[in-house]
Amino acid sequence: MTDLARTRAAYDKAAVDYAGMLKEALAEAPLERALLGTFAELVQAGGGGRVADVGCGPGRITTYLDKLGLDVRGVDLSPGMVEVARGLYPAIPFEVGTMTDLAFGDGSLAGLVAWYSAIHTPPERLPLVFAEFARVLRPGGHLLMAFQAPIEGDFEHRRIEQAYGHALDLDAYRLPPDRITDLLAAAGIEVTTRVVRRPDATEKSPQAYLLAVR
Repeated sequence: MTDLARTRAAYDKAAVDYAGMLKEALAEAPLERALLGTFAELVQAGGGGRVADVGCGPGRITTYLDKLGLDVRGVDLSPGMVEVARGLYPAIPFEVGTMTDLAFGDGSLAGLVAWYSAIHTPPERLPLVFAEFARVLRPGGHLLMAFQAPIEGDFEHRRIEQAYGHALDLDAYRLPPDRITDLLAAAGIEVTTRVVRRPDATEKSPQAYLLAVR
């Protein structure tokens, strides 16, 4: 089974419990809310337009962006996640898709959010992901990424066998902000703001957030 298929199967399996466990997580995350709010303001200041939440899971970030006034839709690899998102937020469009083959036209997006969704992509394939982000973003379009960062050094591979109350078969990667910044730059996306915070009591590694512009 390919890593893409294993990721899809893992999130299909955990979709309902994942949604329940994380549904209120933003309520206790003021920094994350502030970054999402900044992203929304940047998109709106640039004239607004369509925004994609890529790797949206059950739609918790998608609906927050919707409440901030953005024209947002969600895309996720997992049909199970998309089904849950559609049930929870029926007014928002959600579709199954992959981040290397997004169903958006060239330059059609004013913004794109990848909230902990690039972490399952093997590092050697990240340039393909970022090239696709650059393709669908219009010039001046904004990107917001969130991901776990390594405690030190380069990319860190993690094997996830138990999460969200389920036995899983899932690979994840901690992504070094400097390397991600360089890979985005190579794709034509410039990082303008970088935030790295220390892990809280429930986390095992620093958390990184990048705001960038096409």
